[in-house]
Amino acid sequence: MSRFAIRGIAAVLSLASALPGMGTALAKSKRTEAISSRKPENASPAAENYKDGKPSQLGIYGDWGVYFAKGEKSKTCYTLTMPKDRAPPGLNRDPAYIFISNRPGENVRREISVVMGFPVKEEGARAEVAGSSFALIAKGPNAWIKNSAEEAHFVEALKKGSKLMVKAPSLKGNVTTDSYSLAGLSQALERIEKECP
Repeated sequence: MSRFAIRGIAAVLSLASALPGMGTALAKSKRTEAISSRKPENASPAAENYKDGKPSQLGIYGDWGVYFAKGEKSKTCYTLTMPKDRAPPGLNRDPAYIFISNRPGENVRREISVVMGFPVKEEGARAEVAGSSFALIAKGPNAWIKNSAEEAHFVEALKKGSKLMVKAPSLKGNVTTDSYSLAGLSQALERIEKECP
């Protein structure tokens, strides 16, 4: 099984538990102010935060939610957000997300995953931020930075930018553009580094 297939399975499983409340939580967040109403800013996850292995929200930073989950052998911290705008309007698509995760037990830091909400052509998708463009590779509805050596550069571009655009062709031939706000991302990344160094 390729690394992209494995990453896709992990992405879907990680998100499955967190998605029901994500849209509501981010919709209520302020764009420029870090909000962490459930736990104090300096609190670390405790046992009650991840009962049954389900992700627990640690806070909302601008437009990004931060989550923690502990499995039997490892822990995962990730930050995710939903697009602010999806074009063209009217296409039948599932929700989309971009998330960045740390899995210290697997030596994975700042892994980028995109859930497009529809089956994407394997080649042809791109992420554009702060004047830079990054090729994506897709498997089903999931996508990743094609050259994993560029992930660190991509994260640095995200931290400097204000908006991320993800452009992707669907299997049906529709070309879509999802626009993500980057407000709060730097603070969200700091939080996942603190919880999952």
